[in-house]
Amino acid sequence: MKVYGVTGWKNAGKTGLMERLVAEITARGFSVSTVKHAHHTTDVDQPGTDSFRHRQAGAGEVLLASPHRWALMAELRDAPEPPLEALLARLSPADLVLVEGYKSAPHPKIEAHRAETGKPLLSAENNSVRAIASDAPVESPLPRFDLDDTGAIADFILADLRLVVADAPGAEPEDLTPPRLRDDCFAMPQGVAWVPVDEALSRLRSVLRPVTGTESCATHAARGRVLAETAVARRSNPPRPNSAVDGYGFAHERTGEGVQRLPLVAGRAAAGQPFEGAVPAGRAVRILTGAILPEGVDTVVLEEDCAVNATHVAFDGPVKPRANTRKAGEDVTEGSPALPAGHRLRAPDLALLSALGLGEVMVQRKLRVGVLSTGDEIVPSPAEPALPHQIWDANRPMLLSLAEGWDHAPVDLGHVRDDQALIAARLDAAAKDCDVILTSGGASAGDEDHVSALLRARGTLSSWRIALKPGRPLALAMWNGTPVFGLPGNPVAALVCALIFARPAMSLLAGAGWTEAQGFTVPAAFSKRKKPGRREFLRARLDAEGRAEVFASEGSGRISGLSWATGLVELPDEAVEIAPGNPVRFLPYEGFGLR
Repeated sequence: MKVYGVTGWKNAGKTGLMERLVAEITARGFSVSTVKHAHHTTDVDQPGTDSFRHRQAGAGEVLLASPHRWALMAELRDAPEPPLEALLARLSPADLVLVEGYKSAPHPKIEAHRAETGKPLLSAENNSVRAIASDAPVESPLPRFDLDDTGAIADFILADLRLVVADAPGAEPEDLTPPRLRDDCFAMPQGVAWVPVDEALSRLRSVLRPVTGTESCATHAARGRVLAETAVARRSNPPRPNSAVDGYGFAHERTGEGVQRLPLVAGRAAAGQPFEGAVPAGRAVRILTGAILPEGVDTVVLEEDCAVNATHVAFDGPVKPRANTRKAGEDVTEGSPALPAGHRLRAPDLALLSALGLGEVMVQRKLRVGVLSTGDEIVPSPAEPALPHQIWDANRPMLLSLAEGWDHAPVDLGHVRDDQALIAARLDAAAKDCDVILTSGGASAGDEDHVSALLRARGTLSSWRIALKPGRPLALAMWNGTPVFGLPGNPVAALVCALIFARPAMSLLAGAGWTEAQGFTVPAAFSKRKKPGRREFLRARLDAEGRAEVFASEGSGRISGLSWATGLVELPDEAVEIAPGNPVRFLPYEGFGLR
């Protein structure tokens, strides 16, 4: 089921908007359910009614039914409040579930806002908010709707969730286009020249959102895919109480202190071969690891602690009740959330999903990442001859490999020489087949930087001068509704910009959320004096003592340093003087998902 939230401060108009949206969207032929979260004590029952008396008597759940409706009431009785995912699993299938409250949950939301509350926008700190419905203008990069414009708000929600009715009978699903990013989403505020790395990352994170559709995928083939909805357990794991060891099972209440001698029943319990019948009190049964506990057995003693003959088993008491057993659902219970939406699946996750009976999962369609190289000096393939003034294309195979390693779908757009008409034609075709485009070369503002010139003339270019070494120019644009990352042509700068900027941005576009580079502090094995004003990333690797040594040359033309290195050393924006033994931050390639 598709889930969308309405959030906001108290008295911001949430409930009124919810009411109007339910009426509007159901009138369009969609089935809608709702979830309302209350922070205060609430009750839908009345004292004195039969159902109220049932609950007061201690019933865990009470189902009240009539010819007009039915309601299921569950008593928590000081147990933890169940998460939203578990509550959603109890709802019958519907086209859309609208949720009021649960502002911290990851599902997409629209924020209701009234200026008279005097409260700040939640969206400033909440990346799950996709748009704002306000009764007054607000300062935000997100789309804004008038709080009373229910039709436009409903249009936005249905488009954002891809619940769009086909234009004509028989229209194919391919006719539906995922919602696109705003054409000006990459624009920096006027007057901004040099952009610090953290500010550039924050800006990217605030303006991007998932752009892929969803599809069903067999669990065994889902490694690397991003869950489009919460995976909910079909059954508990383990499904029944079972033995954690090889040994002998019995009823604990018939044992005590000292040596215990119990007669054995015929047969045994093994994994996949349950014991038929019940074990009488005061008797024991042979049981193996993973076997379901037979009726009459609640405790198992380890076989190494037993003496056994043909008819009896003996062991020392007392034995702890339920020793060496596993409770049903002690790992995961039926109906509970197993993995959240937005989680990128790994091999251990496939084991969990399979154990919970999930043979298929809903996932985001793979992000289609187009990679285009430009430049008259570039020879597309090392299989072709290169003249002295030419170089073989190093960036395109590197960027295609990065996209594949990040579990996206790489699309090779080839190489185009410095001809704006040819570049434009290639971008036009790519915008139809790709969700995001990476170009390398031509990202600066020089005479031969044809990509940036073309994006400025026909796209919506925002050329960011990042306070970064290597890799200062980063061209960001929208081309026919498709985001374009114009990376530097130098392979060292192209890799650094791809790792620092393109990786987290594409993860967000793919529905997996924003990813932070993973690193740790190690002693330096080098000396360096750095001036203030920009972030620096040095090609580095760890020596035998765990110290970070850096490549002999910082020259961005030394491509061999990329292969020599196993990661990057990150130096801060401010001035710093590094001496051997000083702590530095090391970012291993593996922390960027580079393999």
